[in-house]
Amino acid sequence: MKSSWMLVAAALFALMGVLVKHASGNFSPAELVFYRSIFGLVAIWTVIAIHHRQLWAPLATHHTRAHFLRGLSGFSALVLFFYAIARLPLATAVTLNYTAPLFLAALSAWWLHERHGRGLVAAVLLGFVGIVLLLRPQVQQQAWLPALAGLVSGMLAATAYVNVKQLGKLGEPEWRVVFYFTLLATLGGGVWMAVAGYHRPQAGDWPWLIGIGVTATLAQLALTRAYHRGRTLIVGALAYTTVGFSAVYGVVLFGEQLPLMAWIGMTVVALAGILAVRESVPAGADPL
Repeated sequence: MKSSWMLVAAALFALMGVLVKHASGNFSPAELVFYRSIFGLVAIWTVIAIHHRQLWAPLATHHTRAHFLRGLSGFSALVLFFYAIARLPLATAVTLNYTAPLFLAALSAWWLHERHGRGLVAAVLLGFVGIVLLLRPQVQQQAWLPALAGLVSGMLAATAYVNVKQLGKLGEPEWRVVFYFTLLATLGGGVWMAVAGYHRPQAGDWPWLIGIGVTATLAQLALTRAYHRGRTLIVGALAYTTVGFSAVYGVVLFGEQLPLMAWIGMTVVALAGILAVRESVPAGADPL
């Protein structure tokens, strides 16, 4: 089934989280964003250059400001997400980041003036109930700052999605949007490292850093193929298996233990996200 490419993407995204969590002992979130992005940047640029047989001309754009806003929101979301991964159980951090569809529903109504039915409103409300259930144990354990960072990463990811939608309306092709996001994330991480200092990777660090870049790039490719060839509702629902993969990785690899309330919250957020995806499918479209 073509939609099953999303399962591949979910497993790879969760694996990237594992690598980030391991490498976060030696590197800051901004450094990890830099290494995640630079490998993808080289790969994307190479593909563009080969396909168009030119290095620079295909990248010309009249929408620099829109690309900058998309890149800034995406870069900030990644930094906060990696910060949350380093300090929270892996499944908790991933779930908080996957609140993006809920924020996207709210932002599209306010920002893009899109009308939503009662089903989508109910999904958003249900999702925030799940967030409260998920965050309660973290706040009680004085982990409120990384929990807040994870939640804000979801909100900023939703903002980035809105920016992407606006760039699409401006006629920008997907590959150019991805290129400029990856470029700005690389530059953002590089500037952060230049100002705040960086840790020189040792020989044993490179497999983890390269692994972050490779898994992120392969996951993006699998996700793109899933959305292009699969069915929107199925793919959107399968995206939440990333939470399940992350939970398994966290228990097996890091010995993480979550209270029952957190598991219930994660489940509610995932169900709300799936419902939001379903209710967001345009009228007349085939959701299956």
